[in-house]
Amino acid sequence: MKAVIQRAKEAVVKVETEVIGEIEKGLVVLLGVGEDDQQQDVEYLVDKTVNLRIFANQEGKMDFSALDLDLEVLIIPQFTLYGDCSEGRRPDFNQAAGPTKAKQLYQDYVQAVQESGLEVATGRFGAMMEVELVNDGPVTIVLDS
Repeated sequence: MKAVIQRAKEAVVKVETEVIGEIEKGLVVLLGVGEDDQQQDVEYLVDKTVNLRIFANQEGKMDFSALDLDLEVLIIPQFTLYGDCSEGRRPDFNQAAGPTKAKQLYQDYVQAVQESGLEVATGRFGAMMEVELVNDGPVTIVLDS
């Protein structure tokens, strides 16, 4: 699994013109599922996501996690994270999991983040979405299980 995690002041996801998820201060997670990913990849990335210390203390040092500060998380399914652009000009998505497996592991990830106690908003699996984000910092971290 791959996750691009962005520290956000606020974020909104829309399908067509309908807002389907939004957060105030917290994390935006773009989550991709690979064909070889399993449940242990979900567990690893959830632990890293909720405990990632990328929020500043009073001295400006990144010392707090979303879990420490009880922040919100917006999780967007993003199969294009598995686009291989090493050959040609069109991404090859052969390493991305198929829709059934990807949707299940995405839902497992969402549920596990919710079970950590954080408030979670989501995108819609398989939909064309618009994501509006005010990136705080900017701070962007890439995680790979």
